[in-house]
Amino acid sequence: MASLFETAQLGPLTLRNRVVKSATFEGASPGGVPGRDLVEFHRRIAAGGVAMSTVAYLAVAPEGRTNDGCIVVVPSVVEGLREVTDAIHAEGALAAAQIGHAGPVADAGSNGVQSVTPSGGFNPLGMRRARAASEYDIERIIDDYRRTASLCVEAGFDSLEIHMGHSYLLSAFLSPKLNRRTDRWGGSLENRARMSLAVAEAVRESVGGEVAVTAKLNMADGFGGGLKVQESLEVARWLQDAGNLDALELTGGSSLANPMYLFRGGAPLREFRATLPWYLRPGFAVVGKQFLKSYPYEEAYFLDKALLFRERLEMPLILLGGVSRLDTAESAIESGFDMVAMGRALLHDANIVNEWSEGTSVASGCIHCNRCMPTIYTGTRCPLVDPRPGDRPIIV
Repeated sequence: MASLFETAQLGPLTLRNRVVKSATFEGASPGGVPGRDLVEFHRRIAAGGVAMSTVAYLAVAPEGRTNDGCIVVVPSVVEGLREVTDAIHAEGALAAAQIGHAGPVADAGSNGVQSVTPSGGFNPLGMRRARAASEYDIERIIDDYRRTASLCVEAGFDSLEIHMGHSYLLSAFLSPKLNRRTDRWGGSLENRARMSLAVAEAVRESVGGEVAVTAKLNMADGFGGGLKVQESLEVARWLQDAGNLDALELTGGSSLANPMYLFRGGAPLREFRATLPWYLRPGFAVVGKQFLKSYPYEEAYFLDKALLFRERLEMPLILLGGVSRLDTAESAIESGFDMVAMGRALLHDANIVNEWSEGTSVASGCIHCNRCMPTIYTGTRCPLVDPRPGDRPIIV
């Protein structure tokens, strides 16, 4: 039986242990340009003992950014991204790039480019109308993934994670509520999954066996009419059988409709409202509790759903969600998951994996207040350990 601190195989890669830093937008690339803050963010995480750190999130097209602080992967950013991967490698870890297209999660107002979604309609995140992706858009975006994958390899990344979750474009195509198309890209589950399968194939064709290729897949969208577990299981099986992925990282929730389904714990209503443009704040005061719903935190809160995938799939799986204790991580590996992904616990204590392996700690000090969430706009951090002017006091 594998243990947390044994090496792990991920496609062509050998990881030094079974803990990876999950993709959490760093808020460290103003103007969409990688710089020293992004390098230092991942250097610290790598030095803390994880096997692989994931840079998040790298857009495949200008309209696919979440906002204008998001990096679009074009030749001019390769050198800056190479500095990030070099820093990670210097600390003995591997580097992953999360690549994707934000789709309905894109802020068109910030990006200055109209959002593209499966079915069009009003986009509340950008307060603009989004257009439905044409056949040309879909084929162009698939090719954007292919081009982005190649540039990421040039930048020194060891692994590529395709974002298929959280109502980003591929996730939105999978969702019966967000995808109301009647052509070959909508309707049946097979049609709704067509773009995700095509993207995985394009990325694999672009990089061959040179790097690992994984996907972050929603097990459930967490809102009415969204993707449910049984459909996600079928999509996962199709992805496995196509043979283009080395692992799936299992997630859930929607950055568009229900982000707290992913995070659990405290809902940082006041802090999130303060990040919004002035004209959106009154509306958020009214609907904020519906957008940031309250879910109690518990360790490994996605485990029950993830075990269904473990039972029915043979491919490597990465467990995400509520991993902040050593015994939780060890139990996940004992349950058959190949790796665990950690986010907030590493924001609180970047050195926690080293501390676990040295026997000096058994749990992160993260209190799951989620006040790290709104800091993505100014530099992602834990306000408990890195307080800055304007932060509300946190009472432990």
